[in-house]
Amino acid sequence: MAKFDKIAVLTKIGQTGMVPVFYHKDVEVAKQVVKACYEGGVRAFEFTNRGDFAQEVFGEVSKFVARECPEMAFGVGTVVDPATAAIYLQLGADFVVGPLFNPEVAKVCNRRLVPYTPGCGTVSEVGFAQEVGCDLCKVFPGDVLGPKFIKGLLAPLSWSKLMVTGGVEPTKDNLTSWIKAGVFSVGMGSKLFPKEVIAAKDWAFITAKCREALGYIAEARK
Repeated sequence: MAKFDKIAVLTKIGQTGMVPVFYHKDVEVAKQVVKACYEGGVRAFEFTNRGDFAQEVFGEVSKFVARECPEMAFGVGTVVDPATAAIYLQLGADFVVGPLFNPEVAKVCNRRLVPYTPGCGTVSEVGFAQEVGCDLCKVFPGDVLGPKFIKGLLAPLSWSKLMVTGGVEPTKDNLTSWIKAGVFSVGMGSKLFPKEVIAAKDWAFITAKCREALGYIAEARK
């Protein structure tokens, strides 16, 4: 079962403004990455469902997060069908994210009052997602759609909460452009976790990079 209710999860995502997105088949590596992000100020983390037995890794890391990162909302990403969503909900997912919008996933999540953030690439998709109870929509792929899409969407749909993923970088210029466009949060993956850093197990680098990125977001919001 989820550790936090829907309102608490969305608050964590909104207050910090950043959700790291990561997958690794090694449980111990995944644990250390999540811990490094937590120490850097992150309070919502998305573990993606991208490899064989990913759910087993998620289950172990979820237990670790509950012990070692008590204020972290630990969610799952790359969920495209309701059966997969149900598996992760049983393993304690605090939120569910997908690259696409599937209303059947929304039904499964809504029964537990767990946030479902679907991937949307058009204004209509955002509208349909909101219709079935998705409070936060993921704009994906962000590098293709760009900040202008965010501004354009928010003009008529000003109540919308959007998290952009894809092409987000932990730099001042990039993060500022998304925040000024009006996003509720950003999702960031490979740019936050360079392969060489993971291979070297340089967890301090990740902590520092998270702290730096969160600082840029806070500054851009002023």
